[in-house]
Order: sequence, then structure tokens, then C-alpha cells
Amino acid sequence: MSQDKQTPYASLENPFAAAVERTFEVPGQIASEPGPYEDALRAGAALQARPYEAAGVRNVQRQHLKKRMTVWERIKFLADEPPTVLYQNWGPNLDGASLVTALIRVGGRDVAIYGHDFTVRAGSMDATNGKKLARLFELAAKRRIPLVGLNDSAGAYIPAGVGGLDGYADAFTALRKISGVVPSIMCMFGFNAGGGSYLPRQGSFLIQPNDTFFGLTGPGVVKSVLGEDVTPDELGGPGVHSQSGVTDFVVPDEVAALRKVRELLKYLPGYNSELAPHQPSSDPVSRKTWDIDILLKKAFNSPTGFNTPIDISVLIQQLCDHGDFLELQAERARNTITALGRMGGHVIGFVANNSAVASGQIDIDAAYKNARFIRFCNLYNIPIIFLEDTTGFLPGKDQESRGIVQAGRAMLDAIVDLRTPRFLVLVRNAFGGAYASYNNYPTGADFVVALPTTRVAVMGPAGVEYVYKDELRKIRGAVPERLAAETRAQEAAGLSPAEAEDAARGLVDAWVKAEEAELARRYERELMNPNEALSLGSISQIVMPSDLRQVLAEHMDFCLRHYTPAPLDSVQREFH
Repeated sequence: MSQDKQTPYASLENPFAAAVERTFEVPGQIASEPGPYEDALRAGAALQARPYEAAGVRNVQRQHLKKRMTVWERIKFLADEPPTVLYQNWGPNLDGASLVTALIRVGGRDVAIYGHDFTVRAGSMDATNGKKLARLFELAAKRRIPLVGLNDSAGAYIPAGVGGLDGYADAFTALRKISGVVPSIMCMFGFNAGGGSYLPRQGSFLIQPNDTFFGLTGPGVVKSVLGEDVTPDELGGPGVHSQSGVTDFVVPDEVAALRKVRELLKYLPGYNSELAPHQPSSDPVSRKTWDIDILLKKAFNSPTGFNTPIDISVLIQQLCDHGDFLELQAERARNTITALGRMGGHVIGFVANNSAVASGQIDIDAAYKNARFIRFCNLYNIPIIFLEDTTGFLPGKDQESRGIVQAGRAMLDAIVDLRTPRFLVLVRNAFGGAYASYNNYPTGADFVVALPTTRVAVMGPAGVEYVYKDELRKIRGAVPERLAAETRAQEAAGLSPAEAEDAARGLVDAWVKAEEAELARRYERELMNPNEALSLGSISQIVMPSDLRQVLAEHMDFCLRHYTPAPLDSVQREFH
């Protein structure tokens, strides 16, 4: 241990080891006095070692004391083998050294990667770094490989002046141009501000561990400008960003974040002209999905019947190979679920209404969550299965004032534009505008099926008031006469006038409820069932719950055999 102002720090040097000097001699050659050539090699070796040695032990120790890895440790953990470091332009003032760019192998796949080195100038950006990033992004697009970003930056390097901002502008522009060409995964480590927040959010997916921050400004700026006291976690922690949709995955720590990168890459193609990697499975597509049967039986045979909430994730699990799937934005808008899984070895996207939360109604957050995921799948040739169980779009003043119409349009546009194989499964409720905008045959579905539990109609149970308005008017109009007649009958039976009236009112109310219930049952028999949809060709077939995986997998395999992955004919980015 050494002492520096009473603060101990570690040393990686062995005090008992003899100093070793690199000689740059060629094996087998006669020894000679070193000259200018050896001096040049020595200087080159120093440049090679500079990025690894620039931090110094104390800066590395500081990083570890904050429970953070260094950029080199992160790359080593993620990569199958040592990285091929690119653009090693470390100048006399460590220009560019605060950012590492490299090529690595992850799960046997080539991946372009960058990472900020927080031990050098707090991972800040200057013009040199911006150019390095732009070249890396262009290389990823040219060679058709995914991009991974390990973000840990304090923002622009202030002493660099406007050059720091130019560096970010170079990176912003280059990353935007490859959006929709190759997928990108961004990890947020440490404390990131300003451009350090904008840049990673241009990526396809963003992973944020707990105890990290990113935002346009830090708490200090908020305090000085607005006078508000706010903690980093309250301002830009994972709890904030996961609810807004800025963060796609929240994980416990850096190790979990890097593991999530590996997991996510398994579902992604390298670029927009190929399918996601096929993974042969030992789970036969003919496997019966009995758990769907059990779930629906318990729900529909319960006292609340058709109104019983259903956890749609159970259906997704049953459809996927070995029940494995990866949910995106799991903390946001739980009334809809977006996920990636495999069926028959093929990567499939799932968009599903989740009636276990808010009856599966589509609100603003759910619509935008769906739209973004659908756009991604469209760009990267991932087929989608839609699972519909919703009573409609969420009504109300708050939703209208915040733009539910605009959000619904974004989702509808994404669905109409979808060119990959896409199926619709009607699970239970499919009413009104929600049905009309949710990947049916008119909006472009390749295959539409319904479970026997489906209720599809212009309106839900409230439609009784419109379809049977004459019958209801007759029933309600008869109330005064029946009330009077029943009151007389009760008085004749020996009750006082007051008692007779109370008893008569109870009997008449029960009669009205019974008559209205019978009309509701009639509405369900005649209109709120899949029969009419089947006869009109709105659905292709009724599927038993236990056969759902086999039916969908066989049709999907057919569609993918006759689908040619390719970039979109016109420019479309990943974000609306």
C-alpha cells in the first residue's frame, strides 16, 4: 500500500519482481546495438499500451469502489474472446482515449461495440470520439453486424469547447442513419448526462441497471434552474425511465445487464435483410397446450365468467418453445405485453392485450408501446402473433386531452405497414375500434383464428341497449303497471300498504333484472360470439385451446418458407 494524502490505494506492481524491459529483438538474429528502428518500436509499443495504462490503479480502484467495472472488464465479460480494438487514436492529451471501439464475438456472432472509459476524463466526449463512433456505426452497417454500446459518460469534454458538441453531433447523425439497418443494444452504466443520454436512446433497446442515472441534466442543474430538490434516482433512475418507455429492461446490476445483452442478441438478426437466427428445438410443435385449457376453464366457469381477468402471459408461454420468451418494457403499460419468443425454432414477436391489468384496455402508453415494437419487428423481418382480449380503447377526458387518438393512430399505422407474416388470435373480447385496428384481415393479417371463448362485436355487453332497445323500452315501460298490480296483490295477501309497496318493488326489480339478463344472454348467443365472424370470413377457423400451438406453428412455418427477408422499399426508422 502507498499513501497519498492519507488515502490508501492499491498497487498492481509486484515489489519483489525484477524490472523487465522489452528489447524488440528478432529471434535468431545477431545481437546489435539498438538504433532509431528500436526507438520507433518502443514508441509504438507505448502507444499500444497507453489506453490500458492511462487510467492508473487509483482511478480503477475508484471505479470498483462505486461497484462499477472498467470498460475493459465489461468488454472481457461480454466477449467470447479478446476484442479487436479499432481506431486507436490516442493523442498526447489522451484525445479519444475516453472511448473504446472494437469488434468482438458474442455467442459466435460478430458484434461492433463501443464503451466509454470513465477512468479517463470521466468518459467524456470530444470531436475525436465523435468521429470514432461515426466510423464504428458505419462499419456495423456496412458489414451487417449488430451494435452494442456500453455507456458511462459525463457528457461533452468541456475543455474541448464546441468540439465536444460536434463530436456528439457526428455520433447522433451516424447512429440515426443506421437505425433500421442493423439492430443496436445500449447499456447505461454510472451517471450519464446530456448527449450521454440522447445517444444511447437512439438505439433499438436500452438496458439500465439499478443505481444508475441518465438524463438531460443532473439534479444540480434542476436545483439551480427550477429550485427543486430531486435525487438522481427520482430524476433519471430506472423507475422513472422504465415507466416512460425510455428504458426497455431494468436489471439489478452491470453483470445482469451484460447477460441481458447476450440473451437479447439471440433473438435478433444481424441486419435488415435476414431472418433472426433459427434455433432447432426439442419441443414439438404438436405439443398440446393444456395449460391454456385449464386457465380458460377456471376463468369462464368462475362466478364472474367472461369478466374474469386472464393473464395473457400464460398463453404466450404455452405457445413458445419450452415456454421461454423475453418480455420488453415489462414495467410499463402492463395492460399490453410485447415479447420475443420462439415457436418451432423461429423467432416470433408477440403483441398481446393483458386483461389481468385494466381489462386489457388500450391506453396511450400501451398504444405507443405496441407501435414501437411492431415497427422494430417490421424492419428486422420478425413475424408477429397478436393475441386480442380487450374491451376497447380506454375512454376519458385524461386520455383524450393527452392524445389517445394520436397514439392509436401510431399503433394502427404500424400494423397496416407491417409486411412480415402476422397472425391474429381472438382469445376473448374483441370490440369496436380495438378490433378494427388490431391486425385483422382488412388491416393485412395473414391468418386470423378464434378460440371458442371469443366475443367479437361492434360493442360489448353495452350493445344490448342498442340492439334490443325496443324490448328494453317495453320492459321498463311496464314497470309502473306491474308495480301497481303487485302492490294490490300484496295488500290482498294481508300486508300493510307500506309493506306491500316494498315487497312489490323488490319483486318487480327482480323481474326487470331477469328480463334484462335474458336479453344479455340472447345478445351473446346471437351477436357476441365467433359464429357471425366465421360466416363472414372475418376469421378463418375456430381453434381448440389445446391445439393452438400446433395450428399457429404450422401456418407460421408455411408463411416463413415463402417470405423473403429484405429491407423496406422506403425509409422507415425504428421510432415513430
